[in-house]
Amino acid sequence: MSFRTTPLAVIHDVDKETLLTPELRAEIDKHVAKYPPEWKQSAVMPALTLVQDHNGGWLTRELMDQVAAYLDMPETAVYEVATFYAMYDLEPVGRHKVCVCNSVSCMLGGAEELMHHIEEKYKVEPGGTTADGKLTFKEFECLGACRHAPVVMVDKTYHECVTPDDIDKIIDDLD
Repeated sequence: MSFRTTPLAVIHDVDKETLLTPELRAEIDKHVAKYPPEWKQSAVMPALTLVQDHNGGWLTRELMDQVAAYLDMPETAVYEVATFYAMYDLEPVGRHKVCVCNSVSCMLGGAEELMHHIEEKYKVEPGGTTADGKLTFKEFECLGACRHAPVVMVDKTYHECVTPDDIDKIIDDLD
């Protein structure tokens, strides 16, 4: 049995000053600084989050490739992170994201009714965006607030013990 004691580094033949924007590079560098130099790849999640936010809420392959080059890691490793975690979107999204937790606690607390309500009232399936582009509706594996189920994250704000009436008020107040 063996353990990898250093990450698989890939040195990309690119001038890092041409990647992303100077502001994004500076923000990513703040996260890279939290790790030993040989482990800068550990900053991939905050880097993807920053790039996604800067790009209107979603990641393109080109942007993921730039993150890989900037962090000296294989492109595939970045794709693995971006496709594994529900917090990353690989297609354009609405102006707002409405994420309903679908864990056992939330389902027992009413998340299924909430999801059905959103589908019916706003004419959008999980993973879809409303025709007006106002919101993208997502099922989210776990939002980590089981005690106050059902939980909904709208953009980056948590809402707990949400009812169909509550979600209507929240959505009405968007924009």
